[in-house]
Amino acid sequence: MALAKLGTVVLDCPDPRALAGFYAEVLGGTVEGDGEWVDVKVPGGQSLAFQAAAGHVPPRWPSADRSQQFHLDLTVQDLDAAEKEVLALGAKALDAEDRSRSFRVYADPAGHPFCLCAC
Repeated sequence: MALAKLGTVVLDCPDPRALAGFYAEVLGGTVEGDGEWVDVKVPGGQSLAFQAAAGHVPPRWPSADRSQQFHLDLTVQDLDAAEKEVLALGAKALDAEDRSRSFRVYADPAGHPFCLCAC
């Protein structure tokens, strides 16, 4: 029996509304709230929350001195099409050169690593 169930995943960032907007576009969700805490509600999926963090320093991938701490794996049907869209929304490629793999690594606009996976 589980002791708890996952409520939400929260990402610290400098601008919660902006980062929530990025993930709402990527995941097809809606942004709820404004200010220090903003949620993205995803139809039929897990919600994401974004919390303002003064002095936020983004992780560096891959790096032991500023580890990624966590990352999101986002499953997609077409890696090339999804890559084009996330880059247009403000993501940056971190490790996307190897086109033979089933995943590619990006950073969201606040610097959090995430993977697009055709897994």
